[in-house]
Amino acid sequence: MSTILAIDTSAIASAAILRDGEGAAEVLARFATEDTRSHAEVTAPAVARLLRESGVNGSGLDAIVVGVGPGPFTGLRAGLAVARTLGFAWGLPVHGIMSLDSIAAEAVAHDAPGRFVAATDARRKEVYWALYANDAGTPRLLDGPHVQRPAEVPLSDLLGTGAVVYGAGAGLYPEELPPAEGFARTQPDAVALGTLALARLARGEELLDTEPLYLRESDAQVPGPRKKAL
Repeated sequence: MSTILAIDTSAIASAAILRDGEGAAEVLARFATEDTRSHAEVTAPAVARLLRESGVNGSGLDAIVVGVGPGPFTGLRAGLAVARTLGFAWGLPVHGIMSLDSIAAEAVAHDAPGRFVAATDARRKEVYWALYANDAGTPRLLDGPHVQRPAEVPLSDLLGTGAVVYGAGAGLYPEELPPAEGFARTQPDAVALGTLALARLARGEELLDTEPLYLRESDAQVPGPRKKAL
């Protein structure tokens, strides 16, 4: 029986401690916030609180799983830093999972069609998105992730007419990306991420490393040399 700590800060900050059980993952403790700009302040204290609530310590964990994005630089780095630091301190393996996979996992759990798109807010009036297949109740990545303006996502080419999109990216741009019912506010979440990780580990699948998926350059740039006055 495996017990893991799951963290995702690609959109909101979330964390959870999960244990694989009979046919389904058992959530021992969970945390999530709707604030998309306080990841660095809340993630580490939230993990400490989850450990207290669950009665699990570092020696009681088998692995740490972290969402590697895509996501904005500052928020995504916060979760990765916490996961890597705790993994080093506790001597645990740290695995990565693409954050959009957690939305895809929730979609297939709610009878998503054979092919579907998951999307999140990328700011700058863009979305992060990926194309998935519902493979007998398991999300399988077909294409992506990408970052584009909503109108540039080739939704009709990928899925045909009448297609709907899963995730908060669709909720922000419903005209271009019609949201699936009940999924207009869905963000990557540590519980879904951890549940998916436990299932993949049980099947012996290899997970990602913790290299972040930024997809574009940072807003912050190193200043260039000053221009000469003359």
